[in-house]
Amino acid sequence: METLTQRANLLRESLHRSETITDRMVAILGSFDHRLSALESAMRPTQLRTHAIRTAHENIDKTLRSADVILGQFDRTREAEREILKGPSEDLEGFLEAVDRLRSIVRFFSSNKSYKSSDGVLNHANTLLAKAIARMEDEFLKQLSSRSKPVEPDHLFDCLPSALRPSSESPGQQADNGRHPSAPNQSEHQVYTPPTLIDPRFLPLLCKLAQQLVQAGHQQQCLKIYREARSSALERSLKNLGVEKLSREEVQKMQWESIEAKIGNWIHFMRIAVKLLFAGERQLCDKMFEGINSLKDQCFAEVTGNSMAVLLSFGEAIAKSKRSPEKLFVLLDMYEIMRELQPEIEAIFEGKACSGMRESALSLTKQLAQTAQETFGDFEEAVEKDATKSTVLDGTVHPLTSYVINYVKFLFDYQSTLKQLFQEFGTGDETNSQLASVTMRIMQALQTNLDAKSKQYKDPSLAYLFLMNNIHYIVKSVRRSEAKDLLGDDWIQRHRRVVQQNANQYRRVAWAKILQSLSGQGLTSSGGSGVPGSDGGNSSGASRTAVKERFRSFNIQFDELHQRQCQWTVPDQELRESLRLAVAEILLPAYRSFIKRFGPLIENGKGPQKYIKYTPEDLERMLGEFFEGKATSEGRR
Repeated sequence: METLTQRANLLRESLHRSETITDRMVAILGSFDHRLSALESAMRPTQLRTHAIRTAHENIDKTLRSADVILGQFDRTREAEREILKGPSEDLEGFLEAVDRLRSIVRFFSSNKSYKSSDGVLNHANTLLAKAIARMEDEFLKQLSSRSKPVEPDHLFDCLPSALRPSSESPGQQADNGRHPSAPNQSEHQVYTPPTLIDPRFLPLLCKLAQQLVQAGHQQQCLKIYREARSSALERSLKNLGVEKLSREEVQKMQWESIEAKIGNWIHFMRIAVKLLFAGERQLCDKMFEGINSLKDQCFAEVTGNSMAVLLSFGEAIAKSKRSPEKLFVLLDMYEIMRELQPEIEAIFEGKACSGMRESALSLTKQLAQTAQETFGDFEEAVEKDATKSTVLDGTVHPLTSYVINYVKFLFDYQSTLKQLFQEFGTGDETNSQLASVTMRIMQALQTNLDAKSKQYKDPSLAYLFLMNNIHYIVKSVRRSEAKDLLGDDWIQRHRRVVQQNANQYRRVAWAKILQSLSGQGLTSSGGSGVPGSDGGNSSGASRTAVKERFRSFNIQFDELHQRQCQWTVPDQELRESLRLAVAEILLPAYRSFIKRFGPLIENGKGPQKYIKYTPEDLERMLGEFFEGKATSEGRR
């Protein structure tokens, strides 16, 4: 217990000492807090002075930086001024960079007008910019004019597919005698390469000049410069190619041969203009004014407008000229090329600014179609009403027949084009049946006219020969052309029978009288049958005088027939041989029979050769001279 009491006392003493120490520490810390507060109060003015000094330093730095920027703008202004005053001729690219710097300077001082000198610098920069823009206009005109050269014809021809390159004689002549290939064949596997109108090395700088002018608000001046330079080059390219500006009145006064040649050239010019020159101008406009669609389309429209109008006006003059059958095929050629080019015209002349040219091109296509359709209708009527009074003296194929047949043959070269016409103006029937119907009507009109012309012959046998020749020519031509499938075998067989009927009629009319002189009828007392070619029989009772008269009559008639019909013509060799054979088959047997039966009466008398002038072999040889047209052949050639 004593030990415990001692330990408790020690513990109590320790706790008392700890409390004392704690009180002393609290007192010491309290004195520190008081002294720190006093120190803080003493340092506050120093902190305030330090913050003010720091802020002042920051303001000075900011001011110095602003001053550097302003001084830099002044330096840039002086540098830009030197470039502007030198002009664009020496260093165009440097000049354009100086203009960009000036624009930047103007923007800087416009947004920092608080500077005392900003108004003066702005005025000076704007004055320099105005001078720069004026010089840019002059330089744009100079550069664009010097780079805008006409494209030479030879270079244009090299840009065409080889199949469409013209011969050396004329730029409009094609490999197939002026008949250009149909549109589907042209577009298939054929590449047109528009010519390079401005050297690509100079194009970027020209584009920058144009963009600078547009940015400066000088769109109209830029448009005017571009239009004058490029339209002049385009018009000279077309003029060098052979394009002429002709009024409708001038076209109407020209001879058909001249018009036909100019139409062939015009078809070629249209293809070159649209696929090469206009396409090239569109590409150039798109690059020059990239991103400025309204100006791009307007520029292209004004550059190409006059050239397009010149080309279309010639087509309109032809479409509105007096219709005649020979114009149908050139009208179809013109219609074909306009239909071929229509999609490209729509694509190249896109935009509102070009709408007038698109509409004019479409209008011409419709006018050509309408005129061709009306001319096609006129032809059928003209064939039926052809009032040519002059006859072909030798009964050969009439020029009208060959003209109409050639016309029909050509029609089949234009089947796809006629199909389009029938679709536009037809009744909705199948186009093949329409073409067949029209062709049959033309053939019928021709036959009606030939029947009328045959009646002008005084000799009926020559009239039948004329009809035989002409119908045979028609049938043969149809059989060798595409018209065969369209008209059909029935039509061909029916008209072959007409040929045979006319041949039979010729033989009957031409040879009936001479065959009658070889008949025994009226020579014998018993009035024998006298059927030509019957078995000889007895010539008893026949009058020698009457027999002599018969031989004399035969000789006179045959000489007349030989003399006259050697001048007649059957131009087809096969038909000519067939007709000679048909005549020989009726004449020679009758002649042999007559000589056999009555020849002895003459041979036993004086001068038999005076009456029996020809042997059957002589007649056969002389028949081989018929239908050669000998007397008139030189004249026809």
